[in-house]
Amino acid sequence: MNRIEDWIRSAIAFFFRLLHIPLRDSALESLVQFVKFGLVGVTNTAISYVINILVLKLLQPWHLPWDYVAGNVTAFVLSVLWSFYWNNKYVFKKGEGQTRRLGRALLKTYVAYALTGIVLANVLSYVWIEVLGISKYVAPLINLIISIPLNFIINKFWAFRTAPEEDSQAHKAIPNETHSRQP
Repeated sequence: MNRIEDWIRSAIAFFFRLLHIPLRDSALESLVQFVKFGLVGVTNTAISYVINILVLKLLQPWHLPWDYVAGNVTAFVLSVLWSFYWNNKYVFKKGEGQTRRLGRALLKTYVAYALTGIVLANVLSYVWIEVLGISKYVAPLINLIISIPLNFIINKFWAFRTAPEEDSQAHKAIPNETHSRQP
């Protein structure tokens, strides 16, 4: 994975040098993180899309008017697990001296993706399919234009936010003063 990160970092730095645009180290690291998020997103999108299509094909014999909702929900549940694993391991890594509660991060990830993966996807799908007459096989791809940047921001600043290790340990280490005082 470090080779991929090094290549991404070099490509971004080269592009900025080519355009004669100064690039701070912190901006470079944020751009590298966004590209890594995009790479995870590509695999997540492929998995989500395949699952969505499989559900549509499985439900096709029943001619259900809400089959695209079932496809979106099923794809959401399974692809968020995939995304969480790789974003936690590869994109939003904890730094030295930082801590993250995985259960809380997973819950936040589901909430974040619920906004974009279920609510927004179904509202947009309704507009694309029912109002504009776009194919239900193409609608999930159009949704990505809105959901990808929104997901990055929500994940970076909320779901995968880390805390300094000493802060999380300090709450456990501070005795309750009312119980520790001797009369």
